[in-house]
Amino acid sequence: MIRLIASDMDGTLLDQNSSVPPETFDLIRELRARDIRFVASSGRRLDTLCNFFAPVVDQIDFVASNGAQVVTQGQLLDREVFSHRTLRRLKQVVDTFDCLHLALFDDHVSYLLDDRSRFDVEVDKDLRDACVVRDVPNPQVNIVKVSIFCDHAEYVMDMAYVLQRELGDLLVFAPSGTRWIDVIQQGVSKASGIEQVLDHYGIDPQDVMAFGDSMNDYEILRYVGHPRAMSNARYAIKQISGNVIGTNADHAVQAELRKLISQFDAHEA
Repeated sequence: MIRLIASDMDGTLLDQNSSVPPETFDLIRELRARDIRFVASSGRRLDTLCNFFAPVVDQIDFVASNGAQVVTQGQLLDREVFSHRTLRRLKQVVDTFDCLHLALFDDHVSYLLDDRSRFDVEVDKDLRDACVVRDVPNPQVNIVKVSIFCDHAEYVMDMAYVLQRELGDLLVFAPSGTRWIDVIQQGVSKASGIEQVLDHYGIDPQDVMAFGDSMNDYEILRYVGHPRAMSNARYAIKQISGNVIGTNADHAVQAELRKLISQFDAHEA
């Protein structure tokens, strides 16, 4: 029996216009009425996710910033921040390559370590409240999310490899979208966030269904009992999931939620 649903946002739950399809909110309410929890699991920050889910924000849980912000029942369960020393090491490596541009995020502000024109907005990199800085913010600023923009899509895999070789003892580098690389702390992922949510509720990973499409969904899809990959997902994500559904443009996640609700009601009957 499925007791919890975890869904990625961009390329998964959101439609082709990066909006939450309106039927999603009623589906979440129906799940909640059947004691099935819904968790928004995303690279996006918590503040952005709360805006997306405003109509049901008090009925769902959040694993935000690739597992760095975890909220259950409206309470902050965990908040992982990057060390200042690690960020300075990362900046040194990024500065070695003229095609890479570093973006740091605290709870509300986007700190761009290059001119604004060097960054393209893409998927979860909305760069809200952006300000240009020339160095890593002081240690009093708590950075919860880090991403790197690459000028050329064809360089992304090369750059992810180089970054992993240089800083793999501290960080994980996951290509995201077309020209971005998500930077994730070792031991922090969507899976580590979901694990905390499951511990909070006493739910077994085998009773969890998760949806994803990108490499930052890899760990969570490997962790849960019922992984679902979008047909627009990256090749590796589809390979490990074993169950590939439709596209986000077709509202495939919402269709799966309706199917799950019908199966639950049939079982109860």
